[in-house]
Amino acid sequence: MEAAVLFKIGYRTIKTAIGTAAAITIAQWMGLNSFTAAGIIAILCIQVTKKQSLRASWNRFAACMIAMGLSAIFFEGIAFHPAVIGILLLLFIPVTVAAKIKDGIVTSSVIILHFYSAGNVTLELFINETALIIVGIGVALIMNLYMPSVEIELSRFQEEIEKKFEIILKEIVVYLKMNDSSWGGKEITEASKLIGEAKSMALRDVENHFLRNEDDYYHYFRMREKQFEILERILQLVTSIPSIVKQSGMIADFLEEISNNVHPHNTAHIYLKQLNEMRVEFQFMALPKTREEFESRAALVQLMKEIEEYLNIKNSSKPFPVSRVGMKRKSPVKTKQKA
Repeated sequence: MEAAVLFKIGYRTIKTAIGTAAAITIAQWMGLNSFTAAGIIAILCIQVTKKQSLRASWNRFAACMIAMGLSAIFFEGIAFHPAVIGILLLLFIPVTVAAKIKDGIVTSSVIILHFYSAGNVTLELFINETALIIVGIGVALIMNLYMPSVEIELSRFQEEIEKKFEIILKEIVVYLKMNDSSWGGKEITEASKLIGEAKSMALRDVENHFLRNEDDYYHYFRMREKQFEILERILQLVTSIPSIVKQSGMIADFLEEISNNVHPHNTAHIYLKQLNEMRVEFQFMALPKTREEFESRAALVQLMKEIEEYLNIKNSSKPFPVSRVGMKRKSPVKTKQKA
């Protein structure tokens, strides 16, 4: 098992290997000098996402053009000497940083050394280096045209997060009804980790689409992240309630219904209406008779505010397309209303 994990080869590794070989082969076939440099450029330009690859390619191309111009000026104007390379880099590196193309420093350094090794700046040298850059970048961009779909993984994250939310809500219900604090709480840590990983993957998915600046899954996971922060506050609040009162059971039943219906569909307005009706009902109930009961009911009022905020986040969130939900997820239509 451990060996399998250690030697796992990802799609980016495969693309890098193929792209490097292809770039060197093309450059060698074209008869370019220092043809292996095309492979180095391809390696540097193959990134995790399409947008990152495009940015990296542009940065390296622009930096290399500047490097060739400065190399011609410095080497021909001063001398072909190691000290001149140092002086050149003292100017070149700040320029690339100021131009926000510092990703191209490494690639450009190789080009600068090619100029130095040539011992003479000629038109043929410019053409050769430009061709190496174009071959390396071009192959990298072609290799990055393919990016595997992460739809299934994002859907899996969605379902796993919803399961964790369901468990957390049910444990809150148990505490409200029975004052049972035996739950270990591992789902809290697991939910936090899942949300972080899911957001990162959703962002990468956005980066793989040139005409898409946002992603439905990212907005969904961001919404769950905000709700999770409220769940953490609710857990702290619930454990501070001194005793079980009648209102505890009513809120517990309400939360249990929510826990049974954690899903991507947005029908939170139904529960917001029910919550408001319950709040009105509480106002007409008998006043607390003991200090402990008073403190419990005051905590429950605060709990209702947190639940309201939890539901408002879902109610105001961007609708999540049903077509993108995993096949195992059921729509609330024709069944019990959900939120």
